[in-house]
Amino acid sequence: MTNNQKLIYLDNAATTPLRSEVLEAMMPFLTEEFGNPSAQFCPVAQFARAAIDNARVELASCLNAKPDEIFFTSGGTESDNWAIKGVAFANKFGATAQKNHIITTTIEHHAVSHTCEYLSKMGFDITYLQVDSEGLVNPDDLENAITDKTCLVTIIHANNEIGTVQDIKKLAEIAHKHDVIFHTDSVQSTGHLPIDVKDLGVDLLSMSGHKFRGPKGTGVLYVKKGTKLHNFAHGGAQENNKRAGTENVPGIVGISKALCLALEELPEESKRLTKLRDYLIETILKRIPGSHLNGHLTQRLPNNVNVRFDNIEGESILLLLSTRGICASSGSACASASLDPSHVLLAIGLPHEKAHGSLRLSLGDSTTKEDIDYTIDSLCEIVEKLRYMSPIK
Repeated sequence: MTNNQKLIYLDNAATTPLRSEVLEAMMPFLTEEFGNPSAQFCPVAQFARAAIDNARVELASCLNAKPDEIFFTSGGTESDNWAIKGVAFANKFGATAQKNHIITTTIEHHAVSHTCEYLSKMGFDITYLQVDSEGLVNPDDLENAITDKTCLVTIIHANNEIGTVQDIKKLAEIAHKHDVIFHTDSVQSTGHLPIDVKDLGVDLLSMSGHKFRGPKGTGVLYVKKGTKLHNFAHGGAQENNKRAGTENVPGIVGISKALCLALEELPEESKRLTKLRDYLIETILKRIPGSHLNGHLTQRLPNNVNVRFDNIEGESILLLLSTRGICASSGSACASASLDPSHVLLAIGLPHEKAHGSLRLSLGDSTTKEDIDYTIDSLCEIVEKLRYMSPIK
């Protein structure tokens, strides 16, 4: 990218830029208001404690939860790990524990799938539900998979790669019919879809601040009151004695501010992004022969477009897009070092060679129609060039 070339950022599913209003809210706690919120009788400590308490109340209001159901974490990965391991250990290693079966899907983020793999090595029985070609779970499959040993169902709300949104409310109802705890990873959906934990009916929900223009290294785990959960860390009395360690006060203030702002703008921003998303999908499929949409056409995140192109690899497209100042990805940022095809694309039935030809474009609040048109024109030229160079015809 040349010095005067405009940056078009279409990788908002990986991370988003910190909002200026969020940074402004955080700054006092990075400078003069440096107190440890667990200290006693110190004015700066009391100010920090009040800031955490206020953030907890604000976040609870955003999610239609109670303040004592909100637990602050270091991000979505920690929230997922705590939710899954916390329930698993409470149900297998507790005084009256007898359940060791967990149900998940083949399209989870690695924070969930790798945690389940870890638990399988510790003697837990893991069932992986298959999805259809659009990435949707069949509720009947969940119903049939539950046994009297099932302690947890964990299903992603909106997939981080293909953007498909699950009917979490219906899936949670099935789990609860069998008295099974339900967790959802809402890292990609929070800030982009309305999240009401009571309406969804979930027991645990994970989120991450940097996905909706909050600070990196911040997250939340919603834990419905009464849900048995092993402690994440032992030591101090922070987070209601469940997650020891000095709180990240500026991060907590930042994630709360970011979510409040995102939800204020959500109705209008969702309409705007959905319109741009649909235009991008329709135009790519129309103008580029051998292009295909991955995921559900409409039951998807408003800012997610995942497409594949016959006979070329996504990494080659990314490299050439970057020379034109366009940032995109071929899948999850957490798996970017891997040369293997996406497990999500394989799970929806794509063969390896087609899974390698996929591209994820995730829009944000700075994305304009002009950006989309420039990206489409660039893609048309790049795909034509790569196909001309390819030995595969």
